[in-house]
Amino acid sequence: MRIKAAVTQKAGAPFSIEDVELEKPKPEELLVKMKAVGVCHTDEAGRAGKLPFEFPVVLGHEGAGIVEAVGSAVSDFTPGDSVCLSFGTCGSCEHCLSGRPYACEIMFPLNFMGSMPDGTKRLSKNGKAISSFFTQSSFATYSVVNQRSAVKIDDDIDPGLAAPMGCGVQTGAGCVLNVLKPELGSTIAVFGAGSVGLSAIMAANIAGCARIIAVDKIPSRLALARELGASDLIDGAKTQDMAKELMALTSNRGLDYALDTSGSNFIADLALNALSYTGTLMLAAGGTSLTLTTGAVLGAKTVLGVNEGNSIPKVFIPKLLSYYKRGRFPLEKLVSYYKFEEINEAFDATLRGEVIKAVLRFDD
Repeated sequence: MRIKAAVTQKAGAPFSIEDVELEKPKPEELLVKMKAVGVCHTDEAGRAGKLPFEFPVVLGHEGAGIVEAVGSAVSDFTPGDSVCLSFGTCGSCEHCLSGRPYACEIMFPLNFMGSMPDGTKRLSKNGKAISSFFTQSSFATYSVVNQRSAVKIDDDIDPGLAAPMGCGVQTGAGCVLNVLKPELGSTIAVFGAGSVGLSAIMAANIAGCARIIAVDKIPSRLALARELGASDLIDGAKTQDMAKELMALTSNRGLDYALDTSGSNFIADLALNALSYTGTLMLAAGGTSLTLTTGAVLGAKTVLGVNEGNSIPKVFIPKLLSYYKRGRFPLEKLVSYYKFEEINEAFDATLRGEVIKAVLRFDD
């Protein structure tokens, strides 16, 4: 079928809305009419040529929409279902079979090499194949995805809010609720108040952390962090001695937990040193280097990596949406909406730091 998609023709090129061909779903796949899709820094990394797929490509990996058709082997979805789309998995490796899809043994090639789980491609133009992204390519009016990547959501949920759940939001919230699992009354610092960091702050509030410290350089983001539950704010652009400030806020005991979403080596080292002797540091940004020295610096601390918030999307996303419905996860405060045709403007605003989470909406 012919659809419209935002095609990236080469590294660094702007998005171009074009007519392309989309193959019908295979036995385990769904055809989803897209209603909304989030803009993520991972998409920008792909557009910049930092990922190994071949161009041209249709990016997009935080999609939400309505199931329009299902393959012959699909049993859990029917046309008309509202869905949120997340990362691709093989479904058959040891980690997938043991309930850890975020650790799928072929996670990287499956989501970043430009093909669907069966190794083929669904998109093309004038007979030339177009690479997919995260096995969904949701910067398009329609998407074909494996049923493993789809999460059924309630019909009364705005797809514009469900869409960013597929990656950035579940990553931030999952870091706290799925992995760190902070004790009631504990202290946590979140470095970086973007969509991942602010989602983590909301999750820390749900978990009952007594002191939630938000660290960022943008005053508007710090103000929003306060609104979302941060008890203390540190402006990295104005604070001369951040380590000293963190210790003062914890009565010189140190942090129980620290979450770095900034990707800064300096911040990662600072966060490690700001922990209590048995504190835990989680690194949620790719490419961060950390200096580990055993003895007084490392002590009995724990350093953790994470992928997609170590989430099981089919379980975790509905939980987050239930928190949202009860007013405990006010995701709407992070989101700024753009028309699908305004995709380049949405990316520019995101890269300038003017919006937290840009979400593209599709006209019916």
